[in-house]
Amino acid sequence: MKAIIIGAGIGGISSAIALENKGITTQVFEAVKEMKPVGAAISIWPNGVKCLNALGLGEKIKAIGGNMRTMAYFDYRHGSPLTQFSMSPLVQRVGETPYPVVRAELQNMLIDHYGKSRIQFGKRLATIDQNREGVTVTFEDGTQAQGDFLIAADGTHSVARPYVLEKALPRRYAGYVNWNGLVAVDETIAPASQWTTYVGEGKRVSLMPVSHHRFYFFFDVPLPLGLAENRETLKENLKNYFAGWCPAVQTLIDTLDPSTTNRVEIHDIDPFDQFVKGRVALLGDAAHSTTPDIGQGGCAAIEDAVVLADILASHSLGIEDCLQRYQQRRTVRTRDLVLKARKRCDVTHAIDPQQTEAWYQELRSETGERILAGMCETIEGGPLG
Repeated sequence: MKAIIIGAGIGGISSAIALENKGITTQVFEAVKEMKPVGAAISIWPNGVKCLNALGLGEKIKAIGGNMRTMAYFDYRHGSPLTQFSMSPLVQRVGETPYPVVRAELQNMLIDHYGKSRIQFGKRLATIDQNREGVTVTFEDGTQAQGDFLIAADGTHSVARPYVLEKALPRRYAGYVNWNGLVAVDETIAPASQWTTYVGEGKRVSLMPVSHHRFYFFFDVPLPLGLAENRETLKENLKNYFAGWCPAVQTLIDTLDPSTTNRVEIHDIDPFDQFVKGRVALLGDAAHSTTPDIGQGGCAAIEDAVVLADILASHSLGIEDCLQRYQQRRTVRTRDLVLKARKRCDVTHAIDPQQTEAWYQELRSETGERILAGMCETIEGGPLG
């Protein structure tokens, strides 16, 4: 059995590894000529870590993961703590540790494990044809590939999605812009082993520890779509948006490097229930594009990979039957993740200012139990518990 995989991102390579672990041959094609990860870092929560463990990558993810022992929210203006608590109860309940990781390091880890020389770069998908025997794809350069089935892990701008759905779906602007990057740990900004977030005015500034004594940082600001902003005005823009915020936030803005800081207008796609058409299946962001507000986008793609491979290895009624079972397993789970992220997005970014203000007040009396319980519920909904 041979799988054609479109996309060498987190979902595509995770699925290639998962399928080959089950004895299924894979061939991976990537549109770009060189991988350049979008976004500086990513959260791999315990549901994602468990899936990586199942793929034989447990020690490798631990080696590149950050040490996130505590979590805290701070008042934006004075920098005073609203709540601060240990992540240990979460780890004990779900049975695994979360790891914030640099996206490029995660990507390289996966590609190195699979074998970079095996991936064909510069292969942009043009058309898909299938029959009862298999699938043929044609790339923009005129070359073709054939396999028994196709996994389309080609991201939020998926070329394969309109083929599967027989229509195009619009991306939905979530209402805010995110700036993100990496800086050296500075404990005047935040403790080295803490996920620290400053909140106020419907905005957010957050830092998470990643490998090699660095912070992954991000700024969120509710803004109109399409503003003419770039790296040349980045610090000036952030200084303006965060005027009056506490000294730690000002220090972070002064410290960051505009040339390596990303500016992203955040979108998602309304959840849909058709991931499969015959022998073609969508996976990762191609199937469930979400905002980053609960940090589950990458984890969901890795979950997809594990579930798909397990079904193909354990069922014998044919490929199309297996892909339908994959769809049944994943649509409910991923719809829940997309909508949870959208709900959290709206509260965090003051879509309803009164609701956001009520959340700020709740944080002042938060012991950690409520926040961690919500995280645990999301984590435990994964395929490995």
